[in-house]
Amino acid sequence: MLLQLESGYRTRNIALKPVASFQIAYSQFLDSHGKTVQPLPAFACDPQNLVALYRWMVLMRAYDAKAIALQRTGQLGTFASLLGKEAVEAGVGSAMGKDDVFLMTYRENGAQLMRGVSLKELFLYWGGDERGMNYAGPRRDFPICITIAAHATHAVGVAYAMKLRREPRAAVCALGDGATSKGDFYEGLNAAGAWQLPLVFVVTDNQWAISVPRSRQSAAQTLAQKAIAAGIEGAQVDGNDVIAVRHAMDQALAKARAGGGPTLIEAISYRLSDHTTADDASRYRSPDELAEAWKREPLLRLRAYLTEAGAWDKAREDALLKECNEQVQAAAQAYLDTPAPAVDQMFDHLYAQLPAALARQRAAALGGD
Repeated sequence: MLLQLESGYRTRNIALKPVASFQIAYSQFLDSHGKTVQPLPAFACDPQNLVALYRWMVLMRAYDAKAIALQRTGQLGTFASLLGKEAVEAGVGSAMGKDDVFLMTYRENGAQLMRGVSLKELFLYWGGDERGMNYAGPRRDFPICITIAAHATHAVGVAYAMKLRREPRAAVCALGDGATSKGDFYEGLNAAGAWQLPLVFVVTDNQWAISVPRSRQSAAQTLAQKAIAAGIEGAQVDGNDVIAVRHAMDQALAKARAGGGPTLIEAISYRLSDHTTADDASRYRSPDELAEAWKREPLLRLRAYLTEAGAWDKAREDALLKECNEQVQAAAQAYLDTPAPAVDQMFDHLYAQLPAALARQRAAALGGD
């Protein structure tokens, strides 16, 4: 490569020597028709392991549909659908160990379910009741982060503590493609790389940051390559292929727990829903684009593969749909039957010692002077 410099009437050519080169690898095992495109990793060679993942994915979709129905009837607050990213959720949730720590946004409810958060707890949260984030299951997992990318730096703190304590576990930070444009994300990447932390960033590239398409969010060819500047490994996977997501997570988590440092995984998917129930995606994307995305959705391809392998059929599908719908309906009813929290709860979990101004407000809310 030559750099040409002009000085007065003379031109000098200065040779530049490349000092580094980088490459981002893409991984896929099942194509959009459910056909294998390369040999499967060991866990996927047993169809029953994939059946278990498929069952989780169907439950996620049943939960998602019920949450939207509850919101539309005024029984739930604004809800962020996970429709279309079930494979990312199942891949992440199944790969993580119970001692790992999950830091998520508002669209990772599927992985939370697999981590042990209950359907009722999630319904409570979306109904405006913070008791839903007081998990009975994964006590060390963080509450849902609404602020875009803010939890990237929190994940650094968690992973740094793990490294200081020499614990063989990892933190997993899940984000959307829009979050990769935020300063918090870059700060988190830089710190994770500089300190070689046991941290896995999972970016779901669902092509839309609310109404902003991927093409206008970043000029980077991939989002995975943003890891390069931080000195960490970046990889891209088919986010509609649960095998690819799970395999990438297995590798990244094993590396992190063994002291090998962080990884950034970009999972290419598509948001089949509105951004939230307060959004109307038909205002900014075409119906043809959405129709094409439905042809690549994750449940369809995994079901096709399992059916071809003789591990799934219509009878089992019908039974699973009935089971999931009953489970979701029971959890929704348990949420609706839960008494509202007492007024004092909005004050009592903020400070070790309540400031005088808030103490007066608390007394007034409880009917005191």
